[in-house]
Amino acid sequence: MRDSPLRTLVVENSKVQCNIIARFVRNHDHLMLVATSSNAIDANRILKNHKIDLILLDIEMPCIDGFSLLESMDQKIEVIIISGNSDYALKAFDYDVTDFLLKPLNNDRFENAVKKVLKKQSYKGNIIDEDIEFLIVRSNMKNKSINIKEIKWVEALGDYIKIITDKEKVIALSTMKSISDKLPKDRFLRIHRSYIVNLNKVEKFGCKTVEIDEHQIPMSRKQKPKLEFLLEKVNS
Repeated sequence: MRDSPLRTLVVENSKVQCNIIARFVRNHDHLMLVATSSNAIDANRILKNHKIDLILLDIEMPCIDGFSLLESMDQKIEVIIISGNSDYALKAFDYDVTDFLLKPLNNDRFENAVKKVLKKQSYKGNIIDEDIEFLIVRSNMKNKSINIKEIKWVEALGDYIKIITDKEKVIALSTMKSISDKLPKDRFLRIHRSYIVNLNKVEKFGCKTVEIDEHQIPMSRKQKPKLEFLLEKVNS
């Protein structure tokens, strides 16, 4: 649970744009500007020497671009990409960024992007309900927040996934591994290469299937012992 500002790093090649983005950060109640950088090499040095919660990242930089910087990072940090090129948007979400903003930056879009970060960080205050955990996914070219407790199961759909909740079905751009890594390990289990289930929603199971709301979901035989163990923990 957070009650302090997000320590923010701005990585932007253009000095003019860097000053604009830095001003947005300074004017935001829930952000604290730690440093600015014009290139990925300097940004890496800052990341090694400072605790950073959020990176506002440009893609087009000299020598090493923003995507290469993301690949080199060994810690989990929230990232909002701010770029003048919309062609990078789809690729950006392969890196699990929280949002993608097009230049020129405007206050409303910036505020909405920061709110998404704060939701993921379970920020205190009026931003979100503290009892709700959110999963942020990319659906229909927009970021969508899903209440984790409402998820019934997730299934693979080619290059996409389908998330079935108590209220809706959401098609999102993601891999099963990526979505599995985001879900709480004590409440969700990948029972099959194409299915992840919410253990709290499981009504019954056999050797090869799990039942949720009368839907039969395939299960790998080797996952049955793990399912039994986790269900016992959930229900104890």
